[in-house]
Amino acid sequence: MESLTQSQARRLALNAQGFNDAVPKGRVDRRHLRRVMKRLNLLQLDSVPVIIRTQYMPGFSRLGPYDPDLLDRIAYRDDEWFEAWTHEASLLPVADEPLLRWARARSAAGETWKGYVTLAREDPAYIASVLAQVRERGPMYAHELDDPRPRSGEWWGSRSVGQMALDWLFRIGEVGIRRTAGFEKQFDLLDRIIPAEIIDQPTPTEEDAHRELLLRSATAHGVGSAECLVDYYRLPKRPAKARLAELVEDGQLIEVDIEGWKRIGYMRPDAKVPRWVKARALLSPFDPVVWNRPRAEALFNFEYRIEIYVPKAKRRYGYYVLPFLLGENLVARVDLKTDRAAGVLRVIGAYGEPGIDAAEVATEVRAELDRLAEFVGVSGLEIGSRGDLISRLH
Repeated sequence: MESLTQSQARRLALNAQGFNDAVPKGRVDRRHLRRVMKRLNLLQLDSVPVIIRTQYMPGFSRLGPYDPDLLDRIAYRDDEWFEAWTHEASLLPVADEPLLRWARARSAAGETWKGYVTLAREDPAYIASVLAQVRERGPMYAHELDDPRPRSGEWWGSRSVGQMALDWLFRIGEVGIRRTAGFEKQFDLLDRIIPAEIIDQPTPTEEDAHRELLLRSATAHGVGSAECLVDYYRLPKRPAKARLAELVEDGQLIEVDIEGWKRIGYMRPDAKVPRWVKARALLSPFDPVVWNRPRAEALFNFEYRIEIYVPKAKRRYGYYVLPFLLGENLVARVDLKTDRAAGVLRVIGAYGEPGIDAAEVATEVRAELDRLAEFVGVSGLEIGSRGDLISRLH
């Protein structure tokens, strides 16, 4: 069994995530964003634009400022990427569509949100009518349905029955999603988003799809435990772990003993540990470096949670806190909010990790905050008062 130190594991992981790739000296173009997608394989979506919509942040963290509309053009107008429910709602390359058909088949068999399944089974005629309208008039908004059937008072708030029907059709692969400039959903037939040559490909068996997705996960991780690799595409745990054993037996993955880890790691046989990682980045809470919180703690000794749903009085660091990566270590965290009305990026709090050189880290954080302000399109920073690093950011 191979052995890695903690430092080697961090460098391997960050290199796999694209933090050693050359940063463009001029304008970031679609080639660079495609390169980020090739590294990560997916971009998680989230509806909370506290700083900027989360799918834009991994590109910024690896490339620096760019035009977010460029990502939208690649995904929603050029149809190079598509939305799917995998690691939560995510963007993926359209070429990966066949690998996710197993999940849509499971949804169709009832393995998804109960409300969707109940609606589909109790009112199939309504579902069919919604699909027919999308086929005839799509792309379309949910409110454009002939009979959207508004409802309220349930846990989903004001979501209409029509919206639920469209979401069900999305989960089972009949429709796909396009987005407007305001990130509003429009629904269209999936086969008008995915190219015909991909739609016409044979459907892999569930076992083959899981094996391929685990290999992609291992490539994107650099090195990771079974839990890490299974979580990346949210595969069903027990069968996916059986597939991992098969990949090891076939020599497509190797087992690794990582210093300080209680669990065995896995990596591709051709993975190379770089001598260093030259990184400086603010990371979205939904960046693959940190979205698996136990992995972030095991790999970086960085305890992290997003505190959006924690009552304000009980928050430790703040509402929307970004980890700060310097070299191969997570060395600080910054609570941020874009105030577009005031034209500033509000730095509410900044906190250093134990043992850092506070002056050096604060200098690097400040430089990255200035770049983030440029990226989100505001004129500067408004420095708050919370945290041990905050006074050094002026």
